[in-house]
Amino acid sequence: MILTGDKVSVGTNRSNIIDFLIMPKNLEHLLPMDKVKDFTCDETSCSFKAQGGFVISLVQDGNEEDKVFLKSGEKSPFPFKLTIHLVEQEKDITEGHIEFDGEVNAFLKMMVEKPLLSLFNYMSNKLSNHFS
Repeated sequence: MILTGDKVSVGTNRSNIIDFLIMPKNLEHLLPMDKVKDFTCDETSCSFKAQGGFVISLVQDGNEEDKVFLKSGEKSPFPFKLTIHLVEQEKDITEGHIEFDGEVNAFLKMMVEKPLLSLFNYMSNKLSNHFS
């Protein structure tokens, strides 16, 4: 299952965003804290408990000039990859969005599609606000 979040504009250059996103501790600032708890992190990964009791773990999986890659850790309920796409529009304006690629069966897809898109859009907007 592939999901693509909304595109947002972020008021900084791509390099600043990548530097921010490759540090797992910074992901806490992008999460809806009323819907997650028990956030923990180390140098390369983070994990948190999402509403409903699911533990989500994210592991840094590298980056390129215009992308940041995260993948599911061993605690996650199913395997997935997140790609954060970043395209510089002007000197200090970058457009970005989150793409999710997960191994989700049809039943689970019905349950997680809407909450995941909502989460990704929330995170994108928080990133935009962080740099404004």
